[in-house]
Amino acid sequence: MRGASFASAGLAPAPVLAPCDDAAKRLAGTASTSQRTSERPQQVAAEVEADEEAAPRGDSEAVTSAKLLLAGGVAGAVSKSATAPLARLTILYQVQGLERPPGAVGARPVRMGLRAAFAQVIRREGVQALWRGNGVTIVHRLPYSAVNFWAYERFTEMWLHRFPSSGAPGAPLRTGAGSSDMLRRLASGGAAGLCACTLAYPLDLVRTRLAAQTGVRYYHGIAHALRTIVREEGARGLYSGLGATLLQVTPSLAINYTAYGTLRSTWCQLRADDDPTVTMSLVCGGVAGLVSSTATFPLDLVRRRMQLEGQGGARRYAGYADVVQSVLRRDGLRGFYAGILPEYYKVVPGVAIGFCTYELMRKALEVQTNTGLVR
Repeated sequence: MRGASFASAGLAPAPVLAPCDDAAKRLAGTASTSQRTSERPQQVAAEVEADEEAAPRGDSEAVTSAKLLLAGGVAGAVSKSATAPLARLTILYQVQGLERPPGAVGARPVRMGLRAAFAQVIRREGVQALWRGNGVTIVHRLPYSAVNFWAYERFTEMWLHRFPSSGAPGAPLRTGAGSSDMLRRLASGGAAGLCACTLAYPLDLVRTRLAAQTGVRYYHGIAHALRTIVREEGARGLYSGLGATLLQVTPSLAINYTAYGTLRSTWCQLRADDDPTVTMSLVCGGVAGLVSSTATFPLDLVRRRMQLEGQGGARRYAGYADVVQSVLRRDGLRGFYAGILPEYYKVVPGVAIGFCTYELMRKALEVQTNTGLVR
């Protein structure tokens, strides 16, 4: 009846497979699977090779270092030239006070405001005096800033090799505003500042002495200043005040890099975009400069006064402690912030321009360091 029903429906009954036919099909399937499995490693290897050929080859270590040095040097030169008048005014505030005579006999002198200080310098020495010492500033800033940014990138790389980020194997390297990231930036920034400052310090000393001159000029240019200092004070004179400078520069740059990197990472994460913009670099750099300058300005004042020790054979202070006591006796705690306003006007745009220029130079030169790191 089952056969009749198939016939009545116009359908032929399905053929019954013999045991030998079923075994043959299973054997053929196994052979096909084995063939596909053996072909897979060759296919994967071919795909990897194709990807490697298509991927752009990175620069050599020497080329990358040269690009980083160039980017850092240009960033420093541009930022310093843009803020040179305020830098000179800050130095004059710190080493001379820039005070107007008191209105009454026996009254204490009154510190000049920013506009009056600018007017006095221009009246006495001319507009070009606002850029006095800027030549040596550029000569100093090119190697200083170049080594500074280069060293920061290298110390960051060493830190990441020593303390790799936790996460799944093969996951992209991403760090941001956590405590470990802030510690890394503090350590790398401080070490970078220590290296850069020690290397370029003699030029920083000459820059300070040239910028502090008013009226009678004791030094006539960079070469003359270097020769005069060595002749009168010996080779050690080129490093006069280095201790105070390292005490100020090292924490200043550590705070600078930490504040900028943390703000930058937070900004990028909020925007879900790792590509820095000009606005982001300027804002984050400006805030970083404000924070670091406020925290370390008293140390900067002490180092400036120590750098002037020995000029023309004159000695005013017995050491760093004597400078601190002298400022306290004369002006109290407020005296440690003499010139802080022009310092803000100088540092905030200067740091902002420096970081922004560095980011733009890195992008233009296609520098790739610590790939995947939210710096």
